[in-house]
Amino acid sequence: MGRADERRARQRGGRRAAPSNRSSQVAVDEGPTVVGQGRAAARRGGKGGKGGKAAKKSLIRRMFTWKKILGTFLGLCLLGIGAFIVLYMMIDIPAGNADAKLESNVYKYSDGSVMTRDGDVNREIVDLSHVPKDVQKTFVAAENKSFYKDAGVDLKGTARGLLNTLSGKGAQGGSTITQQYVKNYYLTQDQTVTRKLNELVISLKLDREKSKDYILAGYINTSYYGRNAYGIQAAAQAYYRRDADKLTVAQGAYLAALLQAPSQYDWAVATDTGKKLVQARWNYVLDNMVEEGWLGKTERDAMVFPKPLAPKPAPGLGGQKGYLVKAANAALEKQLVAQGVADNAKQAEDMVGRGGWTITLNIDKKKQAALEKSVKDQLTSKLDKKKRTVDGDVQAGAVSVDPKTGAVVAMYGGVDYYKHYYNNATRTDYQPASTFKPVILAAALDESAQTQDGKAITANTLYDGTSKRPVVGSDIGFAPENEDDQDYGNITVQTAMNKSVNSVFAQLGVDVGMDKVLKVADDLGMDTADLKAVPAQTLGTMGASPLQMAGVYATLDNHGKKVTPALVKSVEHISRTVTMPDPVGDQVISREAADTVTSVLTGVVDDGTAKTSVRDNPERDGQKVAGKTGTSDNNKSAWFTGYTPSLVTSVGLFGESAKDGSQVTLTGATGLIPGVGRINGGGYPAQIWADYTFGVQTKVTKFDLETDQGAAVQPTATPTPSQTVSETPSETPTTEEPSETPTTEEPSETPTTEEPTETPTETPTETPTETPTDDTGDPFGGVVGQ
Repeated sequence: MGRADERRARQRGGRRAAPSNRSSQVAVDEGPTVVGQGRAAARRGGKGGKGGKAAKKSLIRRMFTWKKILGTFLGLCLLGIGAFIVLYMMIDIPAGNADAKLESNVYKYSDGSVMTRDGDVNREIVDLSHVPKDVQKTFVAAENKSFYKDAGVDLKGTARGLLNTLSGKGAQGGSTITQQYVKNYYLTQDQTVTRKLNELVISLKLDREKSKDYILAGYINTSYYGRNAYGIQAAAQAYYRRDADKLTVAQGAYLAALLQAPSQYDWAVATDTGKKLVQARWNYVLDNMVEEGWLGKTERDAMVFPKPLAPKPAPGLGGQKGYLVKAANAALEKQLVAQGVADNAKQAEDMVGRGGWTITLNIDKKKQAALEKSVKDQLTSKLDKKKRTVDGDVQAGAVSVDPKTGAVVAMYGGVDYYKHYYNNATRTDYQPASTFKPVILAAALDESAQTQDGKAITANTLYDGTSKRPVVGSDIGFAPENEDDQDYGNITVQTAMNKSVNSVFAQLGVDVGMDKVLKVADDLGMDTADLKAVPAQTLGTMGASPLQMAGVYATLDNHGKKVTPALVKSVEHISRTVTMPDPVGDQVISREAADTVTSVLTGVVDDGTAKTSVRDNPERDGQKVAGKTGTSDNNKSAWFTGYTPSLVTSVGLFGESAKDGSQVTLTGATGLIPGVGRINGGGYPAQIWADYTFGVQTKVTKFDLETDQGAAVQPTATPTPSQTVSETPSETPTTEEPSETPTTEEPSETPTTEEPTETPTETPTETPTETPTDDTGDPFGGVVGQ
């Protein structure tokens, strides 16, 4: 083999083979040396074990180099960021929890004091502007000092909260205010990873989309403060009996401290340890405010721990409150529809039922208490259904109105809302009876009506007051019976009003025109839409409520300017604006007509059916009063609606069966002789009215009347009964008081077909065989008394 071949052979692998060959050669030729090499090899094998470990270490170093670790960390970070971005894109801000939105409705007296609340949750959401700025800061100082600077999620705060908890400095939540609000309003209280992730994402989004004020308002309005109070407004009332806008910094700091442990920190039930803890927490809040520059050091040092008031039972709907609440709700619902906020009554009812309304009523707290007391003292304290079944059938209702403003200052709906659900002050299923007579006179005067012989109707116009006298000039025969079937002969309109003479007002209604009478009644505030213009309506056989009748008489008292009694003074809601209508409207009848009716009605008090209860009341003290009594057929209702220049009150008593709710007689109630002891309007209703009115009205006032007619401006004259009705009386009318005993004779149903002369010259010899009655609820009949 040449040198070139040998070189090529080495290049092809000879170098590897050569040592092997050399080793083999040595092994063959040099035996002893092989042994030595074996030992050396053994030694090298021992060193090779250590070398294996070194090789493993070298492998770990090669696998976990700082570059690989950093790369892995960055990769995981990128993966986490990517996953979070996906979550951020997938998770939206949800709608708030239904429970977190629940509120109560708050009802206040006219002076702003809370009357009651109604709702499943005691919460009243208030705008942040209704919470003083420094009180707002107490919550930030207590829960999340970095609130105004963080992005909704504060990792430092979370760590600090954990550290404080572990070190015994007090359990401070690691979550930000934003996170706590998200948990309260959008999520649940469940402690799960999913909920925590949702909370984190929503908090970040919410902080980006909403202002800090929005979030803070949500937080303080949804948090639970103990004492069944949700939200700062309910808490302010529960602990300090004041609205949120009246809280001091010290009080705000206590409420902020409460959120950490409401039950443990409630001063009324806290243990000594709990009291120490809440005081420490209170100091912590104020010190944080000083640290943040939100409170001066001198002011803080001067603060004294504001011990909260003792808890009070939650105001319910018992007594009169339930009636007032339901009536106020009805008024609000009606206005929601009228204003277009709700499409229909059902939607309006749902809106009110969801809560969140602050409804201030016109109810005067003192007058309300006085009216309740008067009903109790004058009537209900005398009822004993164990002794007399009829006593259990007596229901009373009353409404008191300021005629200048239309404000309903007091309302009595029944003995107790929980015992009698139906509001007697607003019910319209009983006849107002003779309290309707002033409406007829108002129509006559306002319409410049004339008698059948063409003479102008005034307070002094003479009419035939014979009982059962058929009306003249009507296509529909009608001959009403006077109370106790008493004949009065020719008497003035003034006397007929004093004595509540049915036959006179039946003719007067026909002379005016019953269509005009009903129109005026509607203008004054009664509901006459479905009524037929027939003479029987002159007896007040339609339905009416004390609320409606108070409005009618308030309009008369207000010189003919329409007064619609208003129970609701104002309404507030965080997301809706509702303006209540003006209770005082336009002139619906002339002032002269209204003032003349008022003048005439003073005669009812001074020389008529109400004189015993009202005129002779020792508390009257010269107070000028106008009013009218009313007693319906079969004594199913009894009324007195009266007024002074500054207060109108309508009182009604209703016979309602305690068994089935049907209309029954009041006769015999309170121990009066059955069949004889009728409950007249001049009795208990007038007594309640007088006791209440003269008790709350301490200043004696007089009517300012623009009229030359009626008992208030001139003495009443008594005409000598004659065969011919003349316009001007010649004598003073009789003052004989009709008997208290109602007639037992039932009037006939079919009136005579013989038409009497236009001007009666004597008592008709032919009377109708039967007058329609209301025994079955027929709106066209009934012998109506006082």
